[in-house]
Amino acid sequence: MFDIERWQEIFDTIRKNKLRTFLTGLSVASGIFILVILLGFGNGMQNGIAREFEQDAATSVWVWPGTTTKEYKGLNPGRRIELRNENYENSATMLADFIEYKSPRIFVRDVTVNYGKEALVYGIQGVSYQFQFIENAKMREGRFLNYQDEIGTAKVAIIGNKIKKDVFGDLDTPIGEFIDISGIPFKIIGVFWEQEEREEERIYIPITTAQRVFNGADRLNNLSYTLPPMENFDEAVAQAVNFKNELESYLKQVHIVAPDDTSGIFVWSAMEEAKRYYGLTGNIKIFFWFVGICTIVAGVVGVSNIMFIVVRERTREIGIRKALGAKPWSIVGMILQESIFVTTIAGFSGFIFSMGLLELVGPNVEVDYVVNPSVDFNIAISMVFVLIIAGALAGFFPAWRAAKVQVIEALKDE
Repeated sequence: MFDIERWQEIFDTIRKNKLRTFLTGLSVASGIFILVILLGFGNGMQNGIAREFEQDAATSVWVWPGTTTKEYKGLNPGRRIELRNENYENSATMLADFIEYKSPRIFVRDVTVNYGKEALVYGIQGVSYQFQFIENAKMREGRFLNYQDEIGTAKVAIIGNKIKKDVFGDLDTPIGEFIDISGIPFKIIGVFWEQEEREEERIYIPITTAQRVFNGADRLNNLSYTLPPMENFDEAVAQAVNFKNELESYLKQVHIVAPDDTSGIFVWSAMEEAKRYYGLTGNIKIFFWFVGICTIVAGVVGVSNIMFIVVRERTREIGIRKALGAKPWSIVGMILQESIFVTTIAGFSGFIFSMGLLELVGPNVEVDYVVNPSVDFNIAISMVFVLIIAGALAGFFPAWRAAKVQVIEALKDE
């Protein structure tokens, strides 16, 4: 039942102690505000990491050669390892059951690239037709390389969307145009795009053409693979670790690299990196929860202390109420109602302000590893209700103390 006199008493008490009530409410509101903002940035970190790994296939594994740092089987350290076609072919056969897509890669260097009279300064890479799925390149126009291009050493090229805008901006489409690579014409058959614009500053040609036409022999700069998707994240990580270990063991064996030499052959797994980063963000979110909840607890303790002060200041009034027949639970209800009111108003204020800030600023936040910080509405509102319950508990003990006040002692209080 709505008791207007009770509410008038609450507002009178608040008006008499405006600064004290404001500071108490501010501590509670800041607790919710800090918790929501921290959780939002925790989710923003997960979004940023997810976007980083979306640039390549989630299950991709990459290999590149290094330089040995340890003596092994009579060979001195300092040897530069070179990957060969047979390494790619043998690994693809040996680990065929693990592989979804595969591609070697070679960087074509010391060449000139021209379109008409305009010199182009973009990197050229020779890749397999399956490289599109490993790199997660999306076709904007035309098509990617295919198997026939590869076995026929076709003189065709795929360009990035940034190259199209920079070089072919006046044309409706660059498909069918020719670029000159060290005097050899290559026909443009496709335009791809990626999330990172710098990844679009590439020209892809068939790996066989790159090796045969530009004296690449059978050398390779990279080997790349993707693994089949698994039912859950842990299984995918286990599969990636197993594949990585098998591949690294094979390559170190054929290139006579010490098993414990970490610089001779580099094998990088996206799934392992994802597990490491997600584990890190998970720990950071736990820390954020801890900091936010500690801030809320500090606010709730502040409410409890203020209610003790209120009870102390109103001891004589409480004694008079009890002398006039007020029941203990009516005294408890009076103190609890004020505590819950202050906590509720402050909690929702902090909630609304923090959610509004994330809604306005969040979509525009795009820094390294933090994208669109946001928080689940249901989680945030649940925390507000938990805070209100905590506020009720914080007010209960001072209220119970007030209910136990002896009338004679209360009336003696000055």
